[in-house]
Amino acid sequence: MRAESQASSSTVRKLLPTCCAGLNPSAIELNMRTGSRLRGITTRLEAIAKEKNELDVGIMAEQRSKGVKKSATTSLVKESDVCGRDNDKKAILELLMNDDASNLEYSVIPIIGMGGIGKTTLTQLVYNDERVKFDCKAWVCVSDDFDIPRITKTILQHLESCEDNDLNVLQERLKEKLSGKKFLIVLDDVWSNNHDDWTALSLPFSAGARGSKVIITTRSEDIASKMGTVRAYTLERLSFDECLRIFTQHALDSRNFDAHLELKEIGEEMVEKCKGLPLIAKTLGGLLRHKQNLEGWEDILSSEMWNLPETESGILSALRLSYNHLPSHLKQCFAYCAIFPKDYEFEEGELVSLWMAEGFLKQKMKKKHMEDLGHEYFRDLSSRSFFQRSSSKISRFIMHDLISDLAQFVSGEICFYLDDTKKEPCSVESYAAVRHSSFTSHRYDISQRFDVFYEMKNLRTFLALPTYLSQSRPYHLSSKVLDDLVPKLKCLRALSLAGYSVEELPNSTGTLKRLRYLNLSYTWIKRLPESLGELFNLQTLRLRGCRKLVELPTCVVNLINLQCLDIRDTDGLQEMPLQISKLINLRMLPKFIVGEGKGLGITELMKLSHLQGQLKIEGLHKVNIRDAELANLKEKAGLCDLSLHWISNFDDSLRNERNELHVFDSLKPHRSLEKLSVTSYGGTEFPSWIGDSCFSKIVHLKLSTCRKITSLSSVGKLPALRHLSIEGMDGVKEVYAEDFQSLVTLYIRNMLGWEQWLWSDGVNESTVGKFPKLSELTLMNCPRLIGDLPSCLPSLKKLHVEKCYGKGFAT
Repeated sequence: MRAESQASSSTVRKLLPTCCAGLNPSAIELNMRTGSRLRGITTRLEAIAKEKNELDVGIMAEQRSKGVKKSATTSLVKESDVCGRDNDKKAILELLMNDDASNLEYSVIPIIGMGGIGKTTLTQLVYNDERVKFDCKAWVCVSDDFDIPRITKTILQHLESCEDNDLNVLQERLKEKLSGKKFLIVLDDVWSNNHDDWTALSLPFSAGARGSKVIITTRSEDIASKMGTVRAYTLERLSFDECLRIFTQHALDSRNFDAHLELKEIGEEMVEKCKGLPLIAKTLGGLLRHKQNLEGWEDILSSEMWNLPETESGILSALRLSYNHLPSHLKQCFAYCAIFPKDYEFEEGELVSLWMAEGFLKQKMKKKHMEDLGHEYFRDLSSRSFFQRSSSKISRFIMHDLISDLAQFVSGEICFYLDDTKKEPCSVESYAAVRHSSFTSHRYDISQRFDVFYEMKNLRTFLALPTYLSQSRPYHLSSKVLDDLVPKLKCLRALSLAGYSVEELPNSTGTLKRLRYLNLSYTWIKRLPESLGELFNLQTLRLRGCRKLVELPTCVVNLINLQCLDIRDTDGLQEMPLQISKLINLRMLPKFIVGEGKGLGITELMKLSHLQGQLKIEGLHKVNIRDAELANLKEKAGLCDLSLHWISNFDDSLRNERNELHVFDSLKPHRSLEKLSVTSYGGTEFPSWIGDSCFSKIVHLKLSTCRKITSLSSVGKLPALRHLSIEGMDGVKEVYAEDFQSLVTLYIRNMLGWEQWLWSDGVNESTVGKFPKLSELTLMNCPRLIGDLPSCLPSLKKLHVEKCYGKGFAT
């Protein structure tokens, strides 16, 4: 990549004589023409080298992207990972709990400090402190784009379900929700100092009760003075000892150097370089945990990167240093992340699929599967603090805004994010250099918006980034983009149109021979063209949430390199394509619909030996015992989440209790299973393997509408079971409490026949320790349940009881 080039003009010239060798008369004319071209190339390379040396990540930090962001509500934090902020936390808590006697309806508390100093982390600590009592709370990651409707909607979504986008409607509803209530609202990472915007946003806040608070975090004193009603709290750098603790934790998994005395002296010098900034300590520590020897640490300490000009006290040098010491394969993978706008939340599996499509996952000897290698790369980058887990959803990740700036810088012109607020167009030459692009979806995307992509002849990635995914409120895309633009992008390897109201793909899609990744999730697609079968390089086909999809074309089984066929939430899909067993490389097939006839039955699963993760099997009432055995689930060690679904109709003419028991028994999975869901099973008892102690990894179990089951005793024998959901089990009258010693959450709903808890000693008063770990208990619509709740629930934090009318329940 251009950004990785360290060549100076002298290096460029050194290469030229070799290129221009050959002085025979017949070659003179050619050499003259070549020499002229090379002089032009040399001039261009010298300019690039000069520009590279002059560029600074600090410039990128100032030229922040203005595109629409995917909102991130990162309000949670692992407190044990935070160091040195006790006094700061105490000070902010005092400000929050001080209901001053001023005439203001609410107070605005600004927290200011440089990037990477820990403003967001401190605010997370305060926000989640048990002493912080407010009627309602909301957290919004504001970032660059002070989009008043988006911010208002995000606040409102913390209080109620909301799909409106009209600002007036949003503000009226927010005002109504806040009226008379004491609220806490956090606006994290504010960059706009437009006072009019702040005035407009804050209009509904005045409806709240006195003592309400708004916390803003920002790097700008000007913003703090304009928005704050109290004196801004300035977050200072950490002490040396505090910084050392963070550094050693990430570098050595230790609180100090006691177990690594040979690294103590140089390590302390490194901590001095952190200058009290926790992000530097964390990033450097992540870098050095991969260099567990003195020589490696000395190499980092002596790097010239520390001497580069800075805008924010060494933090950018530390980040660049960390990037420069990445292995080349990780540099490429990280730079690719420049296609994501700031605050965009991404899934690990999704990014790995894109890396795989781009050909970034390579190894000299094929000892590992590409996808496994990609997850290894991802974990490596995470351990070096390039990615951090989002607190809004545990499966998602996010990049710190300075890390995002670094990705933009090192990717150069290779990555392009379509920024609709840019005033000055890039040059045609710049567009020609682009390989990977993304854009935030708009409600109505006209073809003119995408005109710049016609110049990107070598484009490999065309990625839609919707701010949310919903078929009920789709994005609309001009048909010209699909019919005219996309077929011209012959080098495409990754194409996503997720979230658009696309009903069909043109046959020309089959001409994209290099395509390896196709994402049509949450579109209105009904059928896929037969030309799809010509995409022999396709590895990933995502159709999640395509509720209008009625069938998959038979040509799908020709996609011999397909590894992921994501058909989750495709309610209209009635059966699998004929002979799906031909897709022997499939690793992700989250749903299988049992059909009738050869090539459609459950035996098709037999040859799919590489399946990983989740598998939901629908239509098990069509399966006989022999076919269930041939499916060979017990050998599929990669499956960790299994859902078994029978038909919901319990008409005796359609069901055979004994057959269903034997089929269920024959579907015994591998003992590595972690999550099991059973729906509409018609047997009177569970198979013996349900209570087998060899299933020591099952932690989640959901049993739904198994109406003929009368006992749950076998379920209680699962030794690691932590989360249990039971609903619609009308035949169950008694639940033995001592069967569930490891439970953390218990959800029981619509148990119309359930009458009582049973204890081995026969009395409730002796139930001490029966549910020692239970933290959440939900009981809903259990009208016959009598008796009290268990008398001793030492770990209980959340209790919800509804429509339980028996003795002991006042609901």
